[in-house]
Amino acid sequence: MSSVSPHDDIAAPNWPSLAGQLLVAMPGIDDERFEHAVILICTHDDEHAMGLRLDMPAPGVDLAFVLEKLETPTQGADGRPVLIGGPVEQERGFVLHTDDWFSESTSLRIEGGLAVTGTREALIAMGEITGPARSQLVLGYAGWDEGQLEDELNDNVWLTMEADPSFIFDDDHASKWSRALAKLGIDAANLSPQGGRA
Repeated sequence: MSSVSPHDDIAAPNWPSLAGQLLVAMPGIDDERFEHAVILICTHDDEHAMGLRLDMPAPGVDLAFVLEKLETPTQGADGRPVLIGGPVEQERGFVLHTDDWFSESTSLRIEGGLAVTGTREALIAMGEITGPARSQLVLGYAGWDEGQLEDELNDNVWLTMEADPSFIFDDDHASKWSRALAKLGIDAANLSPQGGRA
């Protein structure tokens, strides 16, 4: 009798690039840094992936505070939240924005009419009439090494969904995770906390 499982010859899914997609954390994720996380994937290839978390405001910090530190005009910035984009390099800032404003030298275009820029120029543009229609300052990012995100997807740690700019830039951060699940037709209250592992 053969000891080979009938499933041994079935390869794991070959994931296409998820750049421009959202990751929605499953309950029971093994990393408390990503509990109830909604993450926009900015880059994803065979070697790495990088994303920005969209649902975690930085405590005690708003956009005006950051702009004052950079000696940049703060008009219209009071009360605008700054988000924690992930555990990596939280001292580094990114402006996530619609691609109606774009710097050819410093912006990265993302599927779905979005872009991310990591320069002071983008921060200044946030407050200008000629700047992007929608924008968000994010500190830090989430990063995955080669094959790591694919392994987590195979382990059902994350759900994926299409990115919607109106959802990405809305300021109801506390309910973003449950609303993302609802968009997928899932009631968060019915999900098992043993759903996946990181």
